[in-house]
Amino acid sequence: MSETKAHKEHKGAGHRKRLREKFLASGLEGFHDYEVIELLLTLATPRRDCKDAAKAALKQFKSFQGVFEASVEEMCEIDGIGPTNVFGVKLAKAVADRYLEKRLIKRDPVNNSQELFDYLYGTMRDRNRECFKALFLDAKNRIIGTETLFEGTLTASSVYPREVVRAALDQHAAALIFAHNHPSGDPSPSAEDIAVTRQLIEACRVMGITVHEHLVIGDNRYFSFADAGYISRMVQGKETPL
Repeated sequence: MSETKAHKEHKGAGHRKRLREKFLASGLEGFHDYEVIELLLTLATPRRDCKDAAKAALKQFKSFQGVFEASVEEMCEIDGIGPTNVFGVKLAKAVADRYLEKRLIKRDPVNNSQELFDYLYGTMRDRNRECFKALFLDAKNRIIGTETLFEGTLTASSVYPREVVRAALDQHAAALIFAHNHPSGDPSPSAEDIAVTRQLIEACRVMGITVHEHLVIGDNRYFSFADAGYISRMVQGKETPL
């Protein structure tokens, strides 16, 4: 094919085609992380090789998850990635988050902390600040909505029970599940985590709202206040271990 033709193939055209055929044949099995990122970058990059940019992004953000959690501005600092082709990466992350959320909506997550973690981990991992989220449940313990209520270090002075109760009443929620992340990766609850949970349980109880769970999200692991018996002890007014 002549180099002067307007629609000449770029150097990675054959590789891109093979990646797409490989995915259609067997999904992501056998793909390297950089190849997944590369495939997403190609969605909005019709005539440019994206392999080097994908490898550079993976190196810059340290992990596959780190690439997806990076902001658009951070991604655009990578050579070969711009406002246009970052679209595929951001779209994939948003679709995955929506899918996991929809799997839980109208379902009862109260007795399944692992499924709850699977959803929350996708939306809260790799954040460099603590993020406090509430899941609102109806009288049948089905999730009817979610909302991030606070960001920053979780302390008794930074989480306002009245705001939590107001949000629950706005959602017509009968019960709540709380979750927040530990950027350190260690999900062990701190003394502040325990104090905040007890404070929220008391505030919600006054309004007839049940607190079922508080999940602390770490690096691919979690701590469940309910599974550890903390919630039941707090409801009974008993002390909880550190």
